[in-house]
Amino acid sequence: MSDRNRRARNARTVEAVMKVVTGACVALVVGAAVLILGKIVISGIPGISLEFLFSKPGMGMRAGGIFPIIVGTLMLVTLTAVLVLPLGIMAGIYLAEYAPKNIVTRIVRLSIANMAGVPSIVYGLFGLAVFVLLMQFGKSLLASALTLTCLTLPVIITSTEEALRQIPSDLRQAALALGATRWRAIYKVILPAAAPGIVTGSILGLSRAAGETAPILVTGAAFFLPRLPDSVFSQYMSLPYHLYVLATQVPNVPPEITWGTAFVLVAGVSIVSMIAGAWRSVQRRKVKW
Repeated sequence: MSDRNRRARNARTVEAVMKVVTGACVALVVGAAVLILGKIVISGIPGISLEFLFSKPGMGMRAGGIFPIIVGTLMLVTLTAVLVLPLGIMAGIYLAEYAPKNIVTRIVRLSIANMAGVPSIVYGLFGLAVFVLLMQFGKSLLASALTLTCLTLPVIITSTEEALRQIPSDLRQAALALGATRWRAIYKVILPAAAPGIVTGSILGLSRAAGETAPILVTGAAFFLPRLPDSVFSQYMSLPYHLYVLATQVPNVPPEITWGTAFVLVAGVSIVSMIAGAWRSVQRRKVKW
């Protein structure tokens, strides 16, 4: 057998082995996700009712519903989105379109990558020191939202920059050749084409923020506060922290309340992700390079 045939056979063998390994990894991940989601759905649906969704908790969180907790979570995520999306997207645009290729830009990108790997509890301690104590916002929605903004910012900056870099340079050159300014070319041509990737990164970042417990634990989330926040300087209840409290701090909680809370949290994040995914698919069909 010639060396060429032997190398070709070895390459086919390696390819077959890698296909099996990759398929096994995919099956393991999908199987674990299905088991977890299946457990949440099966155990959580029996606890879902209109009373559970639209009433406040009572009897030390052993009865009642989670309406103030849902509203507190929505307010927190909305305020975080208002703060982080303009900052993250504009920073990503600058790094992708304007930033010079020098050591300062490389340090900035390295810092952003390092920020993405910082544990969430460190962000919580940072938020406690800066927003709660130094800026004297107190434990509040605003302090928690600013902390989650710092946590989510690296994800949105990186996804925005990568989405913009995926756009062919021909689009930029064509827009500039037609007389558009650089910013107008970005705003009218590049950003619409990169919108699916930007939305994907934004949803991933905000989904992470919606499920975080450690940062809000020390910056604003209340253990038990069965009323709606009346301003951004009020404390609030949040689904992930409430779920943590039910599972670890409150004895004799009916299982349907704990699993129902988990189901609402997972369902809310999943619905937003599916809507964003559907919109992204539609936009990608419209954009043809």
